[in-house]
Amino acid sequence: MKKVVLLFSLIAVIAIQANAQKKKSYQSSDPSNYETALGIRLNPWVVGFTIKHFITGPHAIEGLVTTNHSHKTNVTFTGLYEYNWNIGMPELNMYAGGGAHVGFYDRRDYDWDRYVEKGKGTYVSPGLDAIIGIEYTFKKIPLNISADLKPYVQFVGPTNYLGEEIGGVSARYTF
Repeated sequence: MKKVVLLFSLIAVIAIQANAQKKKSYQSSDPSNYETALGIRLNPWVVGFTIKHFITGPHAIEGLVTTNHSHKTNVTFTGLYEYNWNIGMPELNMYAGGGAHVGFYDRRDYDWDRYVEKGKGTYVSPGLDAIIGIEYTFKKIPLNISADLKPYVQFVGPTNYLGEEIGGVSARYTF
């Protein structure tokens, strides 16, 4: 599973570098003060990679690849659409949106009774996500930091609840 996450991250970096464009200048009416940002996402239980790309104006897409600290064989891939708007100053934005995810979870970690009954196995669990957050992009250095709430619901398996990926902080390199 770690190889899949590493391969996905490498492909994302190569794809972004191939499409990299000049960084936008700050404008008070346009919240997209960078084209693309690549970095890490953390909360007390989850660690992962994040990539955010502005499509046009305030419209952005974000991709997340996350895993648990304690259950490193589990991985979740998330795709989000986000609408961004300025709040107070050009470097400070809020964003909200939604998307979907698919998670691959080890049966032993999430459903002990079925693990004892059926043995090893993996759950594939799709779901829907919402997101609302705030981000700050530094003017003089290519860094963007954000904090958000990302509630989700999963449709299959014993993990269909609002859980540990509900919020997080991210630090991203902007280009």
